[in-house]
Amino acid sequence: MTTPRKLHIKSYGCQMNVYDAQRMVDTLAGEGFVETASAEDADLVILNTCHIREKASEKVYSELGRLRVAKDEAARAGREMKIAVAGCVAQAEGAEIIHRAPTVDIVVGPQSYHHLPELLKRAKENGRALETEFPVEDKFGFLPQPKPDAIRARGISAFVTVQEGCDKFCTFCVVPYTRGAEVSRPVAKIIDDVKQLADNGVREFTLIGQNVNAYHGEGPDGRAWSLGKLLQRLAAIPGVIRLRYSTSHPRDVDDDLIAAHRDLPELMPFVHLPVQSGADRILAAMNRKHTADDYRRVIDRFRAARQDIAFSSDFIVGFPGESEEEFSATLALVTQIGYAAAYSFKYSPRPGTPAAEMRETVSAAEMDERLGRLQELIDSQQSAFNRAAIGTTVDVLFERAARNPGQIVGRTAYLQPAHVMASPDIIGQVRSVRIDSLERYSLIGELATQSAPGLISQTIGA
Repeated sequence: MTTPRKLHIKSYGCQMNVYDAQRMVDTLAGEGFVETASAEDADLVILNTCHIREKASEKVYSELGRLRVAKDEAARAGREMKIAVAGCVAQAEGAEIIHRAPTVDIVVGPQSYHHLPELLKRAKENGRALETEFPVEDKFGFLPQPKPDAIRARGISAFVTVQEGCDKFCTFCVVPYTRGAEVSRPVAKIIDDVKQLADNGVREFTLIGQNVNAYHGEGPDGRAWSLGKLLQRLAAIPGVIRLRYSTSHPRDVDDDLIAAHRDLPELMPFVHLPVQSGADRILAAMNRKHTADDYRRVIDRFRAARQDIAFSSDFIVGFPGESEEEFSATLALVTQIGYAAAYSFKYSPRPGTPAAEMRETVSAAEMDERLGRLQELIDSQQSAFNRAAIGTTVDVLFERAARNPGQIVGRTAYLQPAHVMASPDIIGQVRSVRIDSLERYSLIGELATQSAPGLISQTIGA
């Protein structure tokens, strides 16, 4: 019997990279690889990289320095370790990685990782392998389906990629250059994925894409389907209890999506809708193609459809040329909208993007000060949102055992962690929970006597 080879994947960045890492595992399972939590023990280590944030490349090279030591130690022990760099840094800087990091055997972009088995063979024959061209074929047609045991091991929630790439070309963003143009998967393929996951115990599905609500995949009727129409179809699949999607663009919120939030109890009332700034001049410089008022009107449309809807967002502070008055407009927008959560970052130039050529820089000290003020406001809103749950009864989808003995943890419709003392039998079920207290960002409560009304309580593997 052949001894399995060990695979270790370290992912950075977005939800898409989490999904991609799982599909890499599925792809390499056919080559005899099994996952290991330790890079030092692995026969193949893959760094699945993200190019969005500051110093992304430096973090990769720092990690490669540590892996070089592990690779040398493996060689001294008579064992061969291969190192691959995948993802968006690989796409953007593949040739540079090959030049700067001799320890790397394979460099592969995010659209080509279905070629990993072939790249391993090429690396063995030629010493190294590089593939960062956008392939003609759709990688999803070549990826093997995950095995039932792998699906169950990953839990009751899953990401499903429905769309990749972006055509928006925000001036600060590398995604169009690293992920390519917008491509939507056919409806039938997505239905097949969701059915297989649901049949193996997955109960919550997050549809993901760089610009997910620009989805326009071919439907069974031969026409392009919107994200809202796709959600309507997926909600009808047995075993699907919760649906989510991320990440959205304000310009692509259409009537179908609003109607889905109005009509589908399976679609969670929590939307991640990045705005980046509250100042129109900065939004124009970012090439967002919407104003702050446009964004407010989109929020109003969601709220008119469903009163209990909540929002998270992304913000960049210190974009080139941002004045104190323009930053104050961002604070005013946050105050007006009221967020359940948000992500905020200091602007950092990404090589090759138009904003990297802008010279009206904001000082590091000013960016730090503004970020602190924005995060204080966001944190106060998140805390108030979480405190509002105390004394109420909320629906929780339970996921796994918690750290404390006897506790089971799940998530509310708004992705808040909720802990109860209960039997592991409730994992995979939606149950009503009376919230008694709050510990940091986690809700603490007790099971109500009845399951959540109108929802099927199904345990994993049922």
